[in-house]
Amino acid sequence: MRVQARPGDLQGTSPDLALEHGADGLMVRATGSWVVQALAEHGTLDHLSRRLAGVRQTVASARWDLTAIERLDHIGAQFFWAAWGKRQPSNVSFGPHQEEVFDRLFHLAGTRLPEPSRLSFFWIRALGGAQLNFYEHVLSFLGLLGQLIIDLGTVIRHPSRGPWSEISANVFRAGAQAVGITALVGFLIGVVLSYLSAQQLRTFGADSFIVNIIGMAVIRELGPVLAAILVAGRSGSAITAQLGVMRVTEELDAMLVMGIPHGLRLILPRAIGLAIAMPLLVVWTDMMALLGGMTAARFSLGISFRFFLNSLPAAVPLANLWLGVGKGALFGVLIALVACHFGLRIQPNTRSLGEGTTASVVSAITIVIIADAVMAVLFKDVGF
Repeated sequence: MRVQARPGDLQGTSPDLALEHGADGLMVRATGSWVVQALAEHGTLDHLSRRLAGVRQTVASARWDLTAIERLDHIGAQFFWAAWGKRQPSNVSFGPHQEEVFDRLFHLAGTRLPEPSRLSFFWIRALGGAQLNFYEHVLSFLGLLGQLIIDLGTVIRHPSRGPWSEISANVFRAGAQAVGITALVGFLIGVVLSYLSAQQLRTFGADSFIVNIIGMAVIRELGPVLAAILVAGRSGSAITAQLGVMRVTEELDAMLVMGIPHGLRLILPRAIGLAIAMPLLVVWTDMMALLGGMTAARFSLGISFRFFLNSLPAAVPLANLWLGVGKGALFGVLIALVACHFGLRIQPNTRSLGEGTTASVVSAITIVIIADAVMAVLFKDVGF
C-alpha cells in the first residue's frame, strides 16, 4: 500500500531523516519518498543507517514524525520497523494511509511458521516418487511396444500403407552414415583387446589361443554391444531430438488433427529402420574389430593373417555370429522404442528437450546392457 503520489512521479525526492534533540527528547522526522526505487540508490540505506547509529539507545523512546513522507511502500516501512525493534512506538505520527502499511507488518510479525518435524520422511517420499515414476515409464513403454506390434500387423496386412520411404531414410541415417564411426571404434577395440591378451598369452606360451579370445569376445559380445552403444548415442539421441522439436513446433498436434497416427508414421519407420541397420552394423563392426585384432596379433605375437582367418571358424562356431546378429536386431528395436518414448514425452520448451535427449541416451544404453546380460544367461549353452 502506498501514499497517493504525484502523477508521473515514480521516485520522488530522496528519503532523509532529521534528528532534533529537544526538552521532550529525541524527535525523528522523515521526509522524501520512501519507496524501493529511491532506497535502491547507491549509498542511500547506508546513509540512513548512519543517521540512526549514534542514537540507537534512544530510538525506541523517541518521537517519530512520518507525516512529511511523500510516498511509502512496504520496503520503506520495513526500514522503520527494523529501527523500532519490530514493535510500534507509542509516540509516532502517521500520514494518510501509512498506518495501514504498518498494521500489516504488525500482523506478519506475529505470525509464527510451523516448526519442522524432527522425523524427516524426505527419503521415503523421494523413494516412493522414484518408484511411481519408474512404473509410469514402464507402462508407457509397454504401451508403445503394443502399438508398434499393432502397426506392424497393419503394414503386413496392407503393404501399400507402409511408410517405406521413411524406413529407407532411417536405414540410411542410422546405418550407412554410422559406418565410419563404428569402423574406427571397432578397429581400435580389436587392437586394444589383442595387445592386452597377447601379454598374458605370451607368458603361458599359448599364443594361438588369441584367435579364440578375440573371435569369441568380438563376435558374440563386443561387436553387438559396441554397435548398439554407438547407435544409441548417435541415432537414438537424434530420434529423440527430432520428436522433441516436432513437439515444440506443434507438428505432433498437427498430425493428430489431420488424422495421421504417430505410431505408423513416426515410431514404426524408426523401429524397422534400426532393426534392419543394426545387424548390418554388427557384422561391419565385427569385421573391423577382427581386422584390428589380427593387425595387433601380427605385430605382438607374429601370427599371420592367414593363420588367424583359417583358425577363426574352428575357434568361433557359426552360431555365435547368428546370435550376435540377432542381438543387433533386438538392440535396434529397443533403442528406437526408447528414443521415441522419451521424444514423445518432451514438453514444448528447450529445457525439457535437453533433459529428454540425455535421459533417452542413458536409458537406451542401460537397456541394451541389461538385454545383453539377459541374453547371455539364456543362451549360455549356445555356440560353444
